[in-house]
Amino acid sequence: MPLRDKFPEPGDDSEWSAEIDGYVYKSVFSGATLESSYEMIRQFLHEEGYGDIPLPKDVKELEMFKLTVRNQQVIMFGDNGYVHNPIKILFPLKGRKKTTLILEIFNEKAPDHLLRFHGIIPTNPSSK
Repeated sequence: MPLRDKFPEPGDDSEWSAEIDGYVYKSVFSGATLESSYEMIRQFLHEEGYGDIPLPKDVKELEMFKLTVRNQQVIMFGDNGYVHNPIKILFPLKGRKKTTLILEIFNEKAPDHLLRFHGIIPTNPSSK
């Protein structure tokens, strides 16, 4: 069953190679090129029921969403990448491979979903 239809429970990461807390599914995609990493994410989203979410047409367009600031503290307070409810495709912060992308999928059926997606309240209830 696709992820969108049955969002995994917290700790249910045996089937998924991801961090899952019941509110957010977070996985790292790292291919030989940034293009291949992005294509893996596009395919994954389609297979898991998120094919209707608008995405950048290619890596060049995706990179237009990357924050280009020198001050790393600014990046800590914003999403460094493409954001369209319920997904985020993020560029890792410094020190990571240039071919890596982070995919976050938010559970649309979770309480306070939009507040969690936009960072108004924490995704992990124990961090309140």
